[in-house]
Amino acid sequence: MLMQSVLLRRFRYISIHYDIRMKKPNSGDYISNGALHTFEHLFATYARNSEYADSVIYVGPMGCRTGFYLLLRSNVKKSEALSLVRKAFEFIVNFGGEIPGSKRRECGNYKEHDLLGAKEIALDMLNVLSEKTEADMVYEE
Repeated sequence: MLMQSVLLRRFRYISIHYDIRMKKPNSGDYISNGALHTFEHLFATYARNSEYADSVIYVGPMGCRTGFYLLLRSNVKKSEALSLVRKAFEFIVNFGGEIPGSKRRECGNYKEHDLLGAKEIALDMLNVLSEKTEADMVYEE
């Protein structure tokens, strides 16, 4: 059963694909579009400007609205990926001001943002991830 977590999906020679599950799939409880959109802007901004910027390939939402995908170059250790996710979520919880890339000329849906919703999701996930380790980053059989 998929639960809230950060899970290693696939390892390739050049990249590692993480599924960041924030909601239980098929439960009827999904991330609202506005919160998901804002979370995407903030998560991607943080990751692309972090110490791992050169290793970030992609940060984006799952279409089912239950979480995010994070693709990193394979030089980033699982422990570092988990740290990056935690730091990004702390950034979102503490964020104040204008959402990066949210102006009409920068965003294809600039009117649909929900900073409070994004912060609530980030805080919930920080609680979930507080005791997670590399050993927890695998899908159960």
